[in-house]
Amino acid sequence: MIEQQNTESGAHFAFTDRWGGVSAAPYDALNLGGAVGDRPADVRANRERAAASLGLDPGDVRWMNQVHGRAVAVAEGPWPDGEPPAADGVVTAVPGMALAVLTADCVPVLLADPIAGVAGAAHAGRPGLVAGVVPATVEAMVRLGAKAARIVARIGPAVCGRCYEVPATMRAEAARTAPGSSATTRRGTPAIDIPRGVRNQLVDLGVVDVVPPTVCTLESPDHFSYRRAAITGRQASYVWITP
Repeated sequence: MIEQQNTESGAHFAFTDRWGGVSAAPYDALNLGGAVGDRPADVRANRERAAASLGLDPGDVRWMNQVHGRAVAVAEGPWPDGEPPAADGVVTAVPGMALAVLTADCVPVLLADPIAGVAGAAHAGRPGLVAGVVPATVEAMVRLGAKAARIVARIGPAVCGRCYEVPATMRAEAARTAPGSSATTRRGTPAIDIPRGVRNQLVDLGVVDVVPPTVCTLESPDHFSYRRAAITGRQASYVWITP
């Protein structure tokens, strides 16, 4: 199943879960990640299914080689040699070009300024949150003509602060660079609320329209979660703008 959200201004956001694909366990079924051990043919079939259900040409979807950093790539057409760049943020001003983020607990951040025709997507795990990949992605959008106050932001399914237990030193580090991300688990142990940290970063940048996630991937059996099962698939989040 794919959740799709559209705005009257032409911004489109979509979030997959784990169902409706062809992959076998432990990647069952709609695994869209190509570097997790699944059969490449199954991943291609799943990506084609997901794109078709969204009315997209699979060739118009730009993926990243996500490395938990803050580098941001600009998509103007097909990637050189067909290889996605090592980046955790991607932006484009090409109408109809979809940007995709793969996650299985990390935070997918989708951004669109329909007036400028500029879209952006970021992969924000704990290292990316601390490194500032979300501000870097917004800054890259602004360089393409976007304005922060016009950006529509959607934060997709991710592990919640009550479930993301970390050492106290990691929580303190995150709180320094992403105020408000400090959290506590249900058991009273240190945790990081990455979705809240991302939201606060966006608000500090002047982004007003920010919708937080409604699903915790660790708690949801309908979503892939690396914390629940280290060998698992990846769901995807897509953003694109139509004229």
